[in-house]
Amino acid sequence: MQWQDEGIIIGVKRHGENSVVAELMTRERGRHMGLVRSGRSRAMQPVLQPGNRVEVVWRARLDEHLGEFKLEPVRLRAAKLMETATAVYGVQAMGALLRLLPERDPHPHLFEALDIILDALDDPSEAGELFVRFELAVLNDLGFGLDLSECAATGARQDLVYVSPKSGRAVSRAAGAPYAQRMLALPSFLGEGASAAADRESMLAAFRLTGFFLHRHVYEPRGLTVNAAREGFIQAALKALLNEPDKATVPVPVIPPAE
Repeated sequence: MQWQDEGIIIGVKRHGENSVVAELMTRERGRHMGLVRSGRSRAMQPVLQPGNRVEVVWRARLDEHLGEFKLEPVRLRAAKLMETATAVYGVQAMGALLRLLPERDPHPHLFEALDIILDALDDPSEAGELFVRFELAVLNDLGFGLDLSECAATGARQDLVYVSPKSGRAVSRAAGAPYAQRMLALPSFLGEGASAAADRESMLAAFRLTGFFLHRHVYEPRGLTVNAAREGFIQAALKALLNEPDKATVPVPVIPPAE
């Protein structure tokens, strides 16, 4: 068995004296593990860093085997990802999110999204928004996607300010007013057609929103705890927003939708 693909390093574990087991998010085959012989060598260590993009060839006798990776570097950005707190925590937190998905289950749009966000993580003005959208995309692929396009009660598409904690659907200001204390806030930058970037308050609301549904639908049923890198990323992103009061005109890259 053999295949060739593009991949992004999301984790590495030592295996024996000189080898490692690398964990990649690949474009066509999802999250995939493979043995890298001499992976602890001086030549391979700079390549096998989280966030780096590689060309990968996988070989194994049978499809269900771990198999062996042959890797060639395409984009070595790990050094850049060490320069800011949002990048250091962000690459770890996104790797943890991807581990919630079944291994070898294809999610090409998440590969594209990961690649886009990794290039923006060193810019705190973009990192927070993109990370929240990545969490929403992962929730969707796990079968727990939120519907933020129209009001669950009236079908209205304007003035959507709440999200129902029961249904995960948006609710308009008028329809949700009697139940406001029980609703989750819907940050305006997550609404359809939104043009303004997030401020600190709306970013905090967005993290609460995704965190609530990740805990309810994913972490709690599986007996998992939230990866500590997520909290580190949130604190770094919010701290950065304190120093950037005016971000309304900053364009944010678009994460590819699921097909």
